[in-house]
Amino acid sequence: MEIRKATRKQTVYACKYFHYAKRVPQAVYSYAIFNQGFFCGVIVFGYGANPQIAKPFNLWQGQVLELVRVALNGKQTCTSQALSMALKRLKKDNPQIKIIVSYADKDQDHKGIIYQATNWIYQGEFTKGAMKFYIRGKEVHKKTLADRCKTGKVEEIKKIYKDDIEIGRGKGKYRYIFCFDKKERKKYLKNALPYPKE
Repeated sequence: MEIRKATRKQTVYACKYFHYAKRVPQAVYSYAIFNQGFFCGVIVFGYGANPQIAKPFNLWQGQVLELVRVALNGKQTCTSQALSMALKRLKKDNPQIKIIVSYADKDQDHKGIIYQATNWIYQGEFTKGAMKFYIRGKEVHKKTLADRCKTGKVEEIKKIYKDDIEIGRGKGKYRYIFCFDKKERKKYLKNALPYPKE
């Protein structure tokens, strides 16, 4: 397999056609994966939905990123190998990076097997019972709705969409972190939880 910096076009295509969310997140770093010359998709790092992503780790913005998409089409040799390649390339491109955060979505029956295979630290369940929004049956992220409606207030959003909106509750997500820095890894390893199993 081969890794290259992804173009915007490659990122948009892979996120829309190779990932269940069908959304294109804001990317800080995006890497394209190729296998024998064939495009397999992208692995994307960004700040996610949390503008204060570094704060819980007592680090500054830019030292912590979120793995926001693994949008691959299955033609890669090994997904965990592709992720390892992307992490190594990210560290090379930005040596100041210390921690990567990622989530496995319980609503999609994901356990985070790819993170377990690449030795991430499991921190537990987060966002359990968080609101999920569906417009005409299609899930839409709350941040996307807030941007569209110019408000984050649920009652105001409901007024705008009326009968077209449904609101449910999510099962939550499993949170994992990958530490580039050995001191950081040792610190968080103390409170690591056993990996969720099938």
